[in-house]
Amino acid sequence: MIDYSATKAAVWNLSKSLSKEFGAQGLRFNTISPGPVATALWLGEQGVAATVAASMGVSFDEARRRIIDSAGGFSTGRFTEPEEVADLAILLASGRAGNVTGADFLIDGGLAKQL
Repeated sequence: MIDYSATKAAVWNLSKSLSKEFGAQGLRFNTISPGPVATALWLGEQGVAATVAASMGVSFDEARRRIIDSAGGFSTGRFTEPEEVADLAILLASGRAGNVTGADFLIDGGLAKQL
């Protein structure tokens, strides 16, 4: 996950820079930072939960619970669905968010606890 996380940070910084560079031309740049999404990356046969389960010698469901609990749990009680990330992208691409640029949107069901 180190390479994945580093790439996400790089994309966010690039987006922020591009929003400043090209905002006056009407171009908007935003990023979406999803937490765990119900995809193969997290829940697939070779995903994070399966890898943790194998390394800890526990069941897939137990590994999934431990991963979520280690980060403080989801406020919503569930993984984000891929369609929810897509809906956010559609909103940001639409005119309804016409003055939104240089922003990052966290969609993680309340997993990241910010003080």
